[in-house]
Amino acid sequence: MLGYLVLIVLQIIAGWFGKDMITAKIPNLGRLVDAAVEAAVVAVIVWVVGLLASFILKDVRTPRSSTLVSALVGALIGAAIVIFLPQFGISLPSGINKEFFPLGGAILGYLVRR
Repeated sequence: MLGYLVLIVLQIIAGWFGKDMITAKIPNLGRLVDAAVEAAVVAVIVWVVGLLASFILKDVRTPRSSTLVSALVGALIGAAIVIFLPQFGISLPSGINKEFFPLGGAILGYLVRR
């Protein structure tokens, strides 16, 4: 259990700081495409950190390719929440950073299929 808590913290740190470094090198293609690319980048970062951490941390299983897919689906759902909910008149809480939704979705998707 402690291994997964450490894994989640590592995934949050790597996803939060690594996303900006990687997406800075990708040209802007529009709001919707940028959100999808950002979600994909976050999902891959979360999966790679899980893969590397599985070799180091005790009791953490090695993720499969299905784990990457579920992390990608979770990140895309998080990105869709940020983009489409305000269009339906539902406002997101102002105290929560909107960039955390794809990262949180990717981590939840990763943990569902571990």
